[in-house]
Amino acid sequence: MPLPLSRSDETDPARRGLALGTAYAARIRDNIAAYRRLFDAVRVRPEDLRPYGEQALSEIEGWAPHLATELVSAAAGAGVRDWEIAMVNARTEILATVGATAEGECSTAVYVGGPGAPHTIQTWDWHDEMAGSRVLTAYRPSPGRGVRAFTEAGVLAKIGVNDAGLGVHFNILSHQDDGESIGVPVHAVARRVLDEARTVAEAADIADSARVSASTVLTVVTYDGRRGEAASIELSPRGSALVRPDPDGVLLHTNHFLDPELALGEEAAAAASTHPRYKRLSDRRELIVSGDPAHWLELMRVHEEDGAPLCCHPKPGLEFQHQWRTLLTIGIDLDRRGLRYHAGGPCTATGDSWNDL
Repeated sequence: MPLPLSRSDETDPARRGLALGTAYAARIRDNIAAYRRLFDAVRVRPEDLRPYGEQALSEIEGWAPHLATELVSAAAGAGVRDWEIAMVNARTEILATVGATAEGECSTAVYVGGPGAPHTIQTWDWHDEMAGSRVLTAYRPSPGRGVRAFTEAGVLAKIGVNDAGLGVHFNILSHQDDGESIGVPVHAVARRVLDEARTVAEAADIADSARVSASTVLTVVTYDGRRGEAASIELSPRGSALVRPDPDGVLLHTNHFLDPELALGEEAAAAASTHPRYKRLSDRRELIVSGDPAHWLELMRVHEEDGAPLCCHPKPGLEFQHQWRTLLTIGIDLDRRGLRYHAGGPCTATGDSWNDL
């Protein structure tokens, strides 16, 4: 099943935002309502949502004014208030203010050690009722630059690739210093990396320039037609770190810090499955090294009963904020500067269920 796609060649952020907000108006409104329910369920005070959204918009405006302009215009196109669309862009930061932790979440595998383009695959695990927020965008952030991305409706960016040959995978992390205030939303950081960076070093410089209040990791992969490069940029309010592939060219990430210094501040209760998932990826690492994309998918076909929920399914009887599903399986095709995705978990993917962007 292909996801809805909005295409735009408009490089003016106001006009681009208006077009995007208009195209996805119903989904943006539904996504705002879904996040209001989630925030209420994890005990974020309703009266705090507007100040949080306004603070997020202010932080984006100070760090990347053109992205704030795009969001304000997207809000107008969708018929919502500016702070509401900023609120969903800051959903990671808002969840961090109450220490909301994740039992599910995403797993990423990358290989850059062989000839040809890097191999990449990721699962996107999130709350089951957010499935309707999944959208794709293809746009031009500036003359001569194109980006293709997966994100949630109204959110600046998540996983994507640009035509300079740089791709981004996205996993949440949790640090003891998270959540004291609303900083630059990590989804805005991912967006600016996609829009501007050509190399891992440029991506790291952009990420380091943001004052974040919630932790995340951007796994950045590049390919110039001859060689690939990759690194996981771990971000937290404590600082940032660059994690490189192992000597074989394999780079894996789930939802805990790999940098030893940042790991000292790990929020221990967060994403209890992260270490078992990382171990299962490590134990099956030969599958991401393989030149057969079917093996990359097979790497992720591991369920809780197999030792780790790389492929995540809701548990009957739990409240929705504790229900997790793998809503997307996605890889970056750096050779053709595109994305390949399946709108569901790896166990439901078949040969004809994949879609290209």
